[in-house]
Amino acid sequence: MIQHHLTDEMIAAMAAGTLEAGWALGATTHLTMCSACRAGLHAFERIGGYFLECEVANDNLDEGWREMERRITESQWEEDPVTSSPRSEAEMFLPEPLATYVDRAGGLKWRFLGRGAAQMIVPTEDETTTVRLLKIPAGQPVPEHSHRGTELTLVLDGSFTDEVSTFGPGDVEIADGTLTHTPRATEGKDCICLAVTDAPLKFSSLHMRLFQRLFKI
Repeated sequence: MIQHHLTDEMIAAMAAGTLEAGWALGATTHLTMCSACRAGLHAFERIGGYFLECEVANDNLDEGWREMERRITESQWEEDPVTSSPRSEAEMFLPEPLATYVDRAGGLKWRFLGRGAAQMIVPTEDETTTVRLLKIPAGQPVPEHSHRGTELTLVLDGSFTDEVSTFGPGDVEIADGTLTHTPRATEGKDCICLAVTDAPLKFSSLHMRLFQRLFKI
């Protein structure tokens, strides 16, 4: 049962098509798991559609829409298809569209961070954000940190708890500079998350700050 959702502002931006690719990947992946946020997205889309219908017709605007439609249609044929290899058992938990991005990167490839933790940076066309998969061993914490920007964390498998709440599969935590926390994977199962950030984390530990650039955290 998903308890923690996207903000209305993020869902509205999704409906308007104004989210950068990194945020959109995190938000859309959550939407595939959350019927409540999908309903919210449809509501914002209906509102947007209503206001579009109320707009006064404009020949130049209509021509612009026709040109955009032509480009989209042509690009669908010009784009090279993604060749997907059979997914391993470890990749089966990845929902779309995240699974496609991981396929494009050559499959799930963990880079170990120490103490059993691992990450994979997921390439996107968005240079303003960093998207990563994180694996935190059961019962282990992420070192205490705050945030220089915004961080969206979506739980894909397992769960974690922090100073705010407990987050399970499908739950989203959106954190900013006002939150200092120590997320800890709950006992019994590794926690795998999708994290989107627009700035490096701010670790309390000097040791973590020394290794931060190496791991691009």
